[in-house]
This record gives sequence, structure tokens and C-alpha cells, in this order.
Amino acid sequence: MNELELKYGCNPNQKPSRIYMEDGGELPIKVLNGRPGYINFLDAFNGWQLVRELKLATGLPAAASFKHVSPAGAAVGLPLSEVERKIYWVDDLDMEFTPLANAYARARGADRMSSFGDFISLSDVCDVATAKIIKREVSDGVIAPGYEPEALEILKAKKKGAYNVIEIDPSYVPAPTEVKQVYGISFEQGRNELKIDEHFFDHIVTQAKDLPKQAKIDLAIAMITLKYTQSNSVCYVKGGQAIGIGAGQQSRIHCTRLAGSKADNWFLRQSPKVLGLQFADGIGRADRDNAIDLYIGEDYMDVLADGIWQKTFRVKPEVFTREEKRAWLAQMTDVSLGSDAFFPFGDNIERAHRSGVKYVAQPGGSVRDDNVIETCDKYGMTMCFTGIRLFHH
Repeated sequence: MNELELKYGCNPNQKPSRIYMEDGGELPIKVLNGRPGYINFLDAFNGWQLVRELKLATGLPAAASFKHVSPAGAAVGLPLSEVERKIYWVDDLDMEFTPLANAYARARGADRMSSFGDFISLSDVCDVATAKIIKREVSDGVIAPGYEPEALEILKAKKKGAYNVIEIDPSYVPAPTEVKQVYGISFEQGRNELKIDEHFFDHIVTQAKDLPKQAKIDLAIAMITLKYTQSNSVCYVKGGQAIGIGAGQQSRIHCTRLAGSKADNWFLRQSPKVLGLQFADGIGRADRDNAIDLYIGEDYMDVLADGIWQKTFRVKPEVFTREEKRAWLAQMTDVSLGSDAFFPFGDNIERAHRSGVKYVAQPGGSVRDDNVIETCDKYGMTMCFTGIRLFHH
């Protein structure tokens, strides 16, 4: 098969639509179930590249949760803690968690609101444990290099049999140049084949030089994630998973703030106050996510005043005060931060510090590099200059 007709393009009025190989060769994918659309394939192909590179860089199974051609989450298959199982809503699953299942639970769980209705990318053959997690989440589809027979049957039954399941040939190598059209005009460029490994972070420019193995892994996850995130973009990573991604912002400080707020929410979900919330019977996972977002946000007092809490909780939750949230967030440490282009001002580092960032990777090259380095030194952060920009559009 060298072409596949799609229902429509980005929007229903954009017809005809298809994916095809310009050289007339075979498409490197098989649609095993469903009818993926234009945006589904954009998410699938970008996500596949991301998890493939994460696997190559870390040696661990990887998963990504994509929405609108940017990752909402990405992670490698390290074990889940008991707290993580609880905040990712998988603590009730009576099964053995495989490394791939851990990777997807973490990729999906870090920013569950953004991941709602995601397209999933898996670096390895989808196993039954991973399929069981996917089965219970609101998702548009999945791409992987293969599927265990039982896992495939589980996925085929999702969405009344309409769930999109794509198998990609892991040996496929794309052409060294890529072409796209905008307004009838063709753009051509060499593919971004940059390899990111532990030596990518050798050029340390701060007074602090400590960069442990886990920090190198986390920085690699950050930079590979940014490689497939719409620019401008910033990514916070801790313990092998992205915990905050800021994508597509025109200002870098807004990227840093957006990603930082997501990282903060990830950590606030682990606080005793949030873990102690008592939900009313029958409240689904998505509604719980929304309720938690309101609870840890600035609008919770309005929720209390309007009495909305009675529909969601069995017991009226105590207010999570600003002072309590600050005290809890002060315990978040050893976070890694990557940026797809240089930080033009030290304000990005100031904001990153508030979310426990200790390790930073960025291209460098700003006329204010000295100010950015000085701000890192003030907080004892380790920062490396990669010398490589990672814009993605």
C-alpha cells in the first residue's frame, strides 16, 4: 500500500486528504483497526520518532502521549511508586506492571488533563498490561512496532470497535530530506537527525559541575521531547518522565511558566491533602482530574462558595492554602529543565528555581548568557550549553 485515503484533513471541510509515499514505495504502516485521521497520523509519526529516540538514548521502553502535534507527556519505563500509582489512577489494577506499562502510565499521568483524548506512541511491542491501561483511558489511538495478540484484541474492542491501532515498521528509514507545502509553496530541509546522548551535556558553564547519571537521563528525555514539541518549548523532567511541557508559546518566559505550572500541579497531586480527598461514589477518573485541578487552583474558594463540591466529594475538603502549597512545593528538588533555544533573560531561571530545578540544558548563545549563568550560580544549579537549537514546526 503506497497511499491511504483519509476522511478529511485537519478540519472536515479540508478534502480530499491522504497520506502517501512520493517515491511510490510502500507505506511503513498498517492500520490494524479503526480509521485514523490526518491529525492522528501527525501525532502518531511525531510520537513514534520521540519514543524511538528515547529508547535509543536510555535503553528503556518509552511512551508518549500526544495532543495536536505536541507531547502532553513522555516517559521511560522505570517502576512506579505507590504514590504515582495512586495519582495516575492505576492503583486499582490487579496486574503485574511491565516496563512499557509503567512508561505509558507515567506519560499519561503527568498531565492528565492535557492527555485527555491523546494519541499514544509506544517504543516496544504493546503488551497486555499496557493495553489494559490504554483500555480505560479516553484516547484516540496508538502506534507501536507490534502488538501481542491478546493486547490487540483488547484494543480492538475499545470505542465500540472504532479505536485506531497502527503498526509501524521499526526498520523503516525515511529519506534524508523532508518536504512540506505551505500556501502552495514547497519547503525542503534535511531531517533533524541529531543524536542526543550523555555527551550532549558535556559543556557545563556554571560553577556547579555536578551532573549525575539520572540528571543526564532526564536532560536527554527533556531535549528529545523538545525535538518533537512545537516551538517555543520548554520541558521539566524528573525521575525519567516529563512532568511539565510548555509548547508553542511566542515568549520563552511564558513557556517556562506554563511548563512550570504543570510541573507544580504534578507535585501538588502528591501532597497529603490531595491524596486524602474523598470523592463521591461514581465519580470517574476524568472528573476526578478536573476536581483536583480546581482544588489546587486559585478558584477553589469560588467552588466552595457555589457549593459545587457537594457533587464531587463525600466530605467537604479543607482549603489548600497558598502558604501550604508553597511549603509543599519547596520539597520538590532535583528537577531537570531543557529549552529548545537559548534563555534570553535570567527570569526563566528564577521561575525554574521555584519548581525545584537543579539541572539545566539549553543551547546558549544569548547576549545575556552571563546573566543567565549568574542566576544559575545564585541557586547552585548546574547548567550546560548544548550549542544546538531544537526548533520544531
